[in-house]
Amino acid sequence: MAVEKIETIKEAIKARESAVIAFSGGVDSATLAALAFEALGEKALAVTITSPLFPGQQLETAVQTACEIGIQHKVLSFSQMSLPYFSANTINRCYFCKKALLETLLDFAEKMGYNVVLEGTNSSEIKGENRPGYQAVQEAGKKVFSPFVELNVTKEEIRKIASDLSLSAANRPSAACLASRIPYGQPITVEALQKIEKAEDYLFSLGFTQFRVRMHENLARIEVIREELEDAFRKRETISRHLKALGFDYITLDLEGFRSGSMDEPYTRRKSNEPEKTNYGKI
Repeated sequence: MAVEKIETIKEAIKARESAVIAFSGGVDSATLAALAFEALGEKALAVTITSPLFPGQQLETAVQTACEIGIQHKVLSFSQMSLPYFSANTINRCYFCKKALLETLLDFAEKMGYNVVLEGTNSSEIKGENRPGYQAVQEAGKKVFSPFVELNVTKEEIRKIASDLSLSAANRPSAACLASRIPYGQPITVEALQKIEKAEDYLFSLGFTQFRVRMHENLARIEVIREELEDAFRKRETISRHLKALGFDYITLDLEGFRSGSMDEPYTRRKSNEPEKTNYGKI
């Protein structure tokens, strides 16, 4: 990636004078925090919001990554479970969640005297059809700045920047909140989230690198990357026994393998099968 573009990002951040960075520890937020730290120094603060949706292992990674960068780091607690419409798990669930998280960060930034909240949505992410979370970012106006969107920085470019900065997050698999494992319309409960987290912790302990445990009622649908499908099949009895001990009734292995956003697939298919609207018959 051109040095000029990296400097442009840093200059845009520096112009805000001080900032709170929404920090999950993933490659996007880690790269953003590193650039913000270079641009603002002690006037940059990484803030991680921990909640029932945020896996404990991911929190540990966020703490370690902040230490690696050298940026000041703060952890705030928050629960989305009481939000109207969120636990009902509607298709725009992410809007209500993101809006509440941004409001929490904005309140904190204002109280602590920071000028803006930086968040790491990239230009590759906003091209999807169902992106209600980014709507909340847009509604926040100038109080929230998304430099990777504003300056058209893709996911691939962010990984390149992270690699150039020698960040451990450079090749870190993409993560998503635990609610993304539950299909729209199925209520989100703390019990379900804990069960999913324990199941994924177990798969991680077995050496799987990128995967999801999707929860359909009380059935676990496991997605692993295609290179690890055979390994998952070999370990099927051990995996099945452990997940049933967690309380799942049935355990399945998805033959298509891991793909981000698989819970959106039924919605996307229905949209694509809808008859095209025309003006035939109208005068």
